[in-house]
Amino acid sequence: MQTQIQTDESVRRKTVELCETLLQQPQFQSIRQRLDAFMGDAKAQQQYEMVNEKGRALHHRQHSGEALSESEIAGFEKMRDSLLANPVARNFIEAQQEMHQMQEEIGQYVSKTFELGHVPGEDELSDGCCGGGGHSCGCSH
Repeated sequence: MQTQIQTDESVRRKTVELCETLLQQPQFQSIRQRLDAFMGDAKAQQQYEMVNEKGRALHHRQHSGEALSESEIAGFEKMRDSLLANPVARNFIEAQQEMHQMQEEIGQYVSKTFELGHVPGEDELSDGCCGGGGHSCGCSH
């Protein structure tokens, strides 16, 4: 049985207003510029993908119980260091982290509002994810 829930028009309007406010933030504009620069740089994209693929493969092998050699680890670290030396790739990674932090903060406010039944204060947000008191963040605390 599937239930469709309609979002109230005032909530939708405020959500659009939030999105418009985000778009106007200098931090958001900086994030977009760095993401766009990365999307326009095929070399940085290829380098990023190679590091990710190698990292996933090593992670999978390690979790499968295989021991990784020092040379494999050193090779991966060299690839990663080279990636981070590329300013377009480094800026992309930093932009992704900043965007994730913004999404987490907004999500935390919304989640806590549902949980508490009121807009959370700063003190109520701090006992959420990884603060030891909440279980909704998916961490082990």
